Amino acid sequence: MTGGPAPAERPERAFPTPNGLVGVGVIVLDEAGHVLLGLGHNGSWELPGGKVDPGETFEQAAARELGEETGIQADINSISMGALLVDGERGVTRVTGAALVASASGGPVVREPDKIVRWQWFPLSAIPAPLFAPSAAVLDSWRPELGLPAEVFHTYRTTG
Repeated sequence: MTGGPAPAERPERAFPTPNGLVGVGVIVLDEAGHVLLGLGHNGSWELPGGKVDPGETFEQAAARELGEETGIQADINSISMGALLVDGERGVTRVTGAALVASASGGPVVREPDKIVRWQWFPLSAIPAPLFAPSAAVLDSWRPELGLPAEVFHTYRTTG
């Protein structure tokens, strides 16, 4: 042991440049079992969802994003996490939580018109294409029999 002060941590290690994204995709169903998807301005369909804010759980982020984007309200206790999905799109590690809402209230309203053109319910047998890649992976982790393209994602199923 040298007895001297510990070397200071390099600034780039103490506060590294962000090189990853953490988000959540939210599966919400209507009474008929149809899944809610939004049409983006780029022509791609996507689940409600978005980034997990610092200090949030996946469930908290799912409830917040669902409300912010659609006006649909869900209690975090009605949200379960089915999987974590990891990909490296555009050289950035992206971790997406696959959230399933068991109970929600309200109907979808476009609350972020700069991002979504419209929200629409789809039967699982008629999911539209193209799908935003993380949304396809979230749906695939929940229902692999749908045969959605999720090959670039590593899926880690939860045990809960």
